[in-house]
Amino acid sequence: MNILYICTHNRCRSILSEAITRQNAQGIINAMSAGSQPSGKVHPLSIKYLSEMGYDTAGLTSQSWDSLTDDNGDSFVPDVVITVCDQAAGESCPLWLGNIPKLHWGLSDPSKLDGSDEQKRQAFLTTIGEIEQRVEKLIDIAKRRKAEQLEALQQLVKA
Repeated sequence: MNILYICTHNRCRSILSEAITRQNAQGIINAMSAGSQPSGKVHPLSIKYLSEMGYDTAGLTSQSWDSLTDDNGDSFVPDVVITVCDQAAGESCPLWLGNIPKLHWGLSDPSKLDGSDEQKRQAFLTTIGEIEQRVEKLIDIAKRRKAEQLEALQQLVKA
């Protein structure tokens, strides 16, 4: 199963989701992340807390969803697009995504928290924990036959 995580700036929640999925799904799911208006850099606390939790951060980058396709038509073609921020959920996806199913997770943004270092740490760890739980469900879904995956993904969003 191929999953594309989208967050407008592709610097925190979508990056966390990509890294966690890649590592925990161990090849069962291929994950990428992108944004409509990428910041161009991954939030430093995303890297810090992913590393602290034992996740590989090599190759994580803030990129535009347009960078996932080229003029030759070669692209990362997801089976499902998951928006992780409310702003991205309201945006029109690029045409090359066509009729690919789109789901919304609506994760809180720990990078927006103003507070102590410990409060920021807890916010990141909470978001990471939530993503880990959802990715475990995605792994179970990815192991199913293709015909059963879409229905199971839709049920996941309702849960």
